Amino acid sequence: MRAVGLVTEYNPFHNGHIYHIEQARKITNADVVVAVMSGNFTQRGEPTILDKWQRTQSALQNGVDLVVELPVFMAVQPAHRFAAGALELLNDLQVSDVVFGAEHPLWDFAKFVEAEKHFSQRGFEKFNATYATQFNQQLRSLTGHSLTDPNDILAFSYYKANLENRYSIRLHPINRLGSQYHDQTIKGTIASASAIREAVSKHETIDQVVPEQTVDPLEKIKSLPGWEQLYPLLRNFLIQTPLEHLQQIYQMAEGLEHRYREAAERELTFSGFIRRVKTKRYTYSRLLRVCLYTVMEITNDQVSQASAHPYLHVLGFNEQGREYLHQIKKSVQYPLLTKISQSEHDGLVNLDYRAGKLYQMFTGVEQDVKHAPVILKKTN
Repeated sequence: MRAVGLVTEYNPFHNGHIYHIEQARKITNADVVVAVMSGNFTQRGEPTILDKWQRTQSALQNGVDLVVELPVFMAVQPAHRFAAGALELLNDLQVSDVVFGAEHPLWDFAKFVEAEKHFSQRGFEKFNATYATQFNQQLRSLTGHSLTDPNDILAFSYYKANLENRYSIRLHPINRLGSQYHDQTIKGTIASASAIREAVSKHETIDQVVPEQTVDPLEKIKSLPGWEQLYPLLRNFLIQTPLEHLQQIYQMAEGLEHRYREAAERELTFSGFIRRVKTKRYTYSRLLRVCLYTVMEITNDQVSQASAHPYLHVLGFNEQGREYLHQIKKSVQYPLLTKISQSEHDGLVNLDYRAGKLYQMFTGVEQDVKHAPVILKKTN
């Protein structure tokens, strides 16, 4: 059986994702669609609108055969680390191809990867500009192009990870349909995940842009999971924890601990806090990720240790996915997990277990321990 891989968040699963799955099958003629999906927190560091089990169910009901979790230490990362982690798992899952959306699918992303080798280090020495801004200034001077759209940035990152690790995965960028990534309004039958989340928060109709299996759990949401609910935990930790301990938090670099502490002492709301922390040097995404690392007390050492021991946590499968798992289970390099035991949540999957416990504050539902995969059986 031949497999095509998808890198997903499904936050939430919508009609654009169905198009993505259909195109992946059409382009590659694969027997199996394997999705590596972020758990309960997105790349940006925000809680997902539905938990990973609900999103797995929607994916399986709409064309995915196997869903494997992208661990939190890979998922809540800047684009290059997010992409590298996802490809690492898909390579171990033995997919032959990966299909992903891009704003400019005809661009030669491999050429951009080659151009980066000729960047000057002096081009990254401005302290009043983000890394992305300085990166694009150099890329534009060498290629005439800039990577400013989210999916183009990820496309570049997939090509870079594939080349650097010498995977034999074939990469297929495809054009995004309908709304742009950050669009906040629903038009037609394909809308951005951002627009759908906005509509859900206002209790507006979403039936035309998501499959019927997604409508019911979204309509049951009374308030979207978000940082305002988690801010009391974050604020208390920032105020109470010694600065030398805050310095050990993953990505808490260049004196950020002082800005975070001062903002927490002054601001009673998360929106006020994040505005006070923001500078030209840091994107909101970077700052949100550090917020999650902080409230989870994730340290540099913990991420290094977790990164050295990847695993494949199976969230769900249908009969085709089960057959594929049986085909590859003896040849995968990483541990293949279908249920999380006490010893595993204290060790191998500890960061994901802790992320699940944090997310449980929104739903009251256990996210990991003894949770069986979602199994979609054939219906007559």
